[in-house]
Amino acid sequence: MKTVETLNEGLKREYRVTITAKDIDARVDDEVKSIAPTVRMPGFRPGKVPPNLIRKMHGPALSADALNKAIDAGVRDLMAKEKLRPALQPAVTLADGYESGKDAEVTVALEVLPEIETPSIDGLKLERLTVPADDKAVMAKIEEFAAQMKRFEEAPKTKKAATGDQVIIDFAGSVDGVAFDGGTGEDMAVEIGSGQLIPGFEDQLVGVKAGDEKVLKVSFPDEYPVENLKGKPAEFAVRVKEVKVPAASKIDDEFAKTLGLESLDKLKELMKDQVEQELNGLTRTYMKRKLLDQLAASHDFEVPPTMVEAEFNQIWQQLEHEASHEEDPEAAKADLESDRDEYRSIAVRRVRLGLLLSEIGQAHGVQVSAQEMQRLVMQAAQQYRPEDRQRFVEYVQQDALAAAQLRVPLYEDKVVDFLFEKAEISDREVTREEIEAAIEADDDGHVHGPGCGHDHDHDAKPAKKAAAKKAAPAKKDAVKEEAKEEKAEAPAKKAPAKKAEAKTEDKPAAKKAAPAKAAAAEKAESAKKAPAKKAAAKK
Repeated sequence: MKTVETLNEGLKREYRVTITAKDIDARVDDEVKSIAPTVRMPGFRPGKVPPNLIRKMHGPALSADALNKAIDAGVRDLMAKEKLRPALQPAVTLADGYESGKDAEVTVALEVLPEIETPSIDGLKLERLTVPADDKAVMAKIEEFAAQMKRFEEAPKTKKAATGDQVIIDFAGSVDGVAFDGGTGEDMAVEIGSGQLIPGFEDQLVGVKAGDEKVLKVSFPDEYPVENLKGKPAEFAVRVKEVKVPAASKIDDEFAKTLGLESLDKLKELMKDQVEQELNGLTRTYMKRKLLDQLAASHDFEVPPTMVEAEFNQIWQQLEHEASHEEDPEAAKADLESDRDEYRSIAVRRVRLGLLLSEIGQAHGVQVSAQEMQRLVMQAAQQYRPEDRQRFVEYVQQDALAAAQLRVPLYEDKVVDFLFEKAEISDREVTREEIEAAIEADDDGHVHGPGCGHDHDHDAKPAKKAAAKKAAPAKKDAVKEEAKEEKAEAPAKKAPAKKAEAKTEDKPAAKKAAPAKAAAAEKAESAKKAPAKKAAAKK
């Protein structure tokens, strides 16, 4: 094999590798010997077919296989000989006009990882902001949960529905006078003002009372997920069966028992655990961002353009998704385009910090154990249907890139934890409002890098937008380092009816309504998970 370097520019490398016909032919001989025991041919005993006949029968396939193996071996030898650390998979191209029996000329193009001087971790100083999980915070969490567990009680027959009330209806929908699949239902509960249904549906229920019949005229959104209903005007014949009003939730032992718990004190214990987890998450988020800011400020090196492009594409896809769900998607996307360069800078910083954390981890022996990796794979498999989970596990086991995508977030977090141990840390007790404000201020003034809780982040982790130049229609602040954990996709407009606890028929147009309230059998567990964290609390 002969190798010639044809490009050495920055992090870009290109080589011309010549693989001799002799080498390829030797590999064909090896292939012939490998398959000979299995070849069957009339007139010959099994395993006794002459090599020249095997070549004649399987020559093209054997030559192609041998060539591929020779190229793979050649690329591996090139990497070892030149001590190359590719940023991504090298691009390997066989020269046009190759003929069997002749030398093969291959071009290998790649970008290499930059040489990073082992980062110094001395002198790191961090402030740890802590918030006590006091009784006030716990009760606030319980009250927030109680509000989410909203109950409705019967109202007088003459009660006219208002915003915030619940209406139980039967409905039948039609487009151009023709009923459509999923467009009818009975005993459907609609909370007026919840925003769970397509625009205009809930508003037209204001003022109805039990026994009323009404035809609601609405239009399906242009982004509605059912193709034959997108943007179509529709009518829903509605019969109002009952109007209900919100019932006050008294937080006491009886309330706790409706959740399957023995007492209010037990509910407080569960909620305190959740509050502590949330507050610890805020503390870690603030410290991690300050740590990454210090690392970014003290290290500057060239990063592989292909890695930046891949990171940017992930960021951009998330931003475009956010923009597509704004009131004016076109305006949001136009505004987004004006900040394209700024988002590319975010991608550069993310890649640089990712490489830096990797270098620190390798230099100090940080590792992800086999047990931790197995746990990651099994957790990721849970997002698939039960029948597909084993296939996913096998896929990750066989695909190094897929395994790396799962491994990177945990590895980066372990490096961050290692750096926390080495840093000089001072503690300061603050309120929840103060730490959330500090994180928001950090969001507004900095671009954060990899390891800020990603997905993959490089589950493909979306980046957090730096200080916005102006208030844009696109939700730039929603594209956080931790968006990978949230996977907060803005839902399309909902279908025009919500399922009640009573009997129902098909839901309109295959679009789910708001989640049903927690059933009594599930409430004990729900109490642990109940209220969503505030946006500012996200990492």
